[in-house]
Amino acid sequence: MGNQEREVSELLVEWRTTREQLEALFRERHLGSTQELMEQGINLYVRLLFLSNGHPVSLGASIPLNQFDLKPVNIEERLAFIKSRPSLYHSFRQLSELMVEQEKLFVKNRIMKKSSRPKA
Repeated sequence: MGNQEREVSELLVEWRTTREQLEALFRERHLGSTQELMEQGINLYVRLLFLSNGHPVSLGASIPLNQFDLKPVNIEERLAFIKSRPSLYHSFRQLSELMVEQEKLFVKNRIMKKSSRPKA
């Protein structure tokens, strides 16, 4: 497993833990307690976005979405919605879907790259 694949794998494990904690909080209607975990989840997604596109991770103010080839449809609007309303259940669902879509794009890209390599 390459370094990029390992980093993405570790990040996804961290996301699963965060997602499970958020699911429990939303299920029990502890909406006020979700803010910090949602911010953590958003940062995990941004890191995944950078890593899956082969860019060094930068958690600065602006994300150069136009420089990324691997990104879900309507990423700008979806990410803006999540960031503006992180304590909503709908934001959590949207973040979860972005994580799934980004992981699929990353895996598909890895498979395409491996299959396009000339056989030795």
